[in-house]
Amino acid sequence: MDFANILVSTDLGEAAPDRIRLAADLARRFGSHLTGAAARAVPVPLLVRDVYDAVAQEDRNITLIHQLLDRAHALFERSAGKEIATDWKEALTDPTTHLVGQARAADLVVIGQRKPGNEDPGALGVAPGPLLMQVGRPVLMAPSRLDQLKGNCILVAWKDGVEARRAVLAALPFLRSAEQVLVASIGAETAGDADVVAGHLARHGAQVASRTVDPVDSEGGAIIDLAAREGADLIVMGAYGRSRLKEWLFGGVTRELLDRAPVCCLMSH
Repeated sequence: MDFANILVSTDLGEAAPDRIRLAADLARRFGSHLTGAAARAVPVPLLVRDVYDAVAQEDRNITLIHQLLDRAHALFERSAGKEIATDWKEALTDPTTHLVGQARAADLVVIGQRKPGNEDPGALGVAPGPLLMQVGRPVLMAPSRLDQLKGNCILVAWKDGVEARRAVLAALPFLRSAEQVLVASIGAETAGDADVVAGHLARHGAQVASRTVDPVDSEGGAIIDLAAREGADLIVMGAYGRSRLKEWLFGGVTRELLDRAPVCCLMSH
């Protein structure tokens, strides 16, 4: 699998310029096209006196949204640079809906992390959880203040299922070029699975080893701690192996990584 087109979510938050630079760097590395996308739905007119007032409010709202989208477009152009082929897609609709639609012509979708209490991406921001459930493409979540992903050391957090299989397939361009790949399974009963996956990746030319990790407090915490110990700058994993409702009610690996991961995460649902 190659990345012919990389799609990056563009908003006006503090983290957006670094996210776009990271996506642009990946596009240069893989010879990809880079598409920026932003959207905002037009608010419904409020407290209108009559139909003329409603139309006037809607016109004002559309003008303000176009101004926001123009600023986002300019930010994308500045941050992406001139060395790669780029495209821009904007719309007057919900940001997540727009990004999902544009992903039909993308091989990788780059979004920002939304840590609780972190900077607000504003009206153009996209929430990672809903996007992962709908997009049908691998998603690379980039933490704030990170403008480059080298992918020298990659941690594959393996839990057998269609989500993890899709994530590993999508990550092959990264895995083949990494200096070190570690396939980690959580719990002794899954150790054999990690060995099999490591052997498969070795056939693709990856420099790979396997390991079994015993979670102390949580599986997500174990993955984050292992990534830190190994110096991994990318975590590859399946997303929402159980229902998203259960993840958000009771906690889960995906939710913990979305909230806490200090490095990039490539996920697929």
